[in-house]
Amino acid sequence: MDTRFVGITEVAEAPSVAVVVDVMRAFTVAAWAFAQGAEKIILAGSLDDALALKARHPDRVALKDGPPAPGFDMVNSPGLLRSVDLGGRTVVQKTTAGTVGALAVKEASLVLCAGFVVAEATARLLRTRENDDVTFVVTGEDGQADEDLACAQYIAGRATGAGTDAAGFLRRAAESRAAAELAQGVRQGVHPDDVALCLELDRFPFAMVAAQEDSLMVLRPCAAPPPAEVASAR
Repeated sequence: MDTRFVGITEVAEAPSVAVVVDVMRAFTVAAWAFAQGAEKIILAGSLDDALALKARHPDRVALKDGPPAPGFDMVNSPGLLRSVDLGGRTVVQKTTAGTVGALAVKEASLVLCAGFVVAEATARLLRTRENDDVTFVVTGEDGQADEDLACAQYIAGRATGAGTDAAGFLRRAAESRAAAELAQGVRQGVHPDDVALCLELDRFPFAMVAAQEDSLMVLRPCAAPPPAEVASAR
């Protein structure tokens, strides 16, 4: 499996397989939404798009980065989301980087959205496709966000069977600019536990697959193949 790591603006053409990484906080939030019972997540291209999607179906739960805003039900914070019952609900998510990255590779044959909380499940899914080229989209800071790059490199290592140890990658994420800004309150719409929740390795047993459905990019949980199945696929 050949891997490459790019920023959103470096995506020139649709890759075969794309892993879009946003650790702090889009895809940590998405994983928590599924854990809280959400059926699916629509990835919106703009705030106006998100509000329009919500207006068509008022029972949808719309969330965004930053402080609370009219029309949105929640902000992009795992610490705030983890106590919300989303059983059977559809979430509409618009974030600064994560949703943008997923939409940038929407033509790929397989799009996975990931953070540390679903790292092993994502790697297992990739291991079943070991002959594919995989593009990791590092969404934060124009491709320079070290928490996203660290997570992408960790998943890539696990996917290639390198027996990669997580400690160093988690340390890089904990020391990243994004972690500091969340901890110091530079960013709005933050819960004190957000950084710790974003660094919970393999908190959830599923991967997250995004695909186009009726012109929308929709994210859904996907059960990771068990280790025995992965081994037999190699």
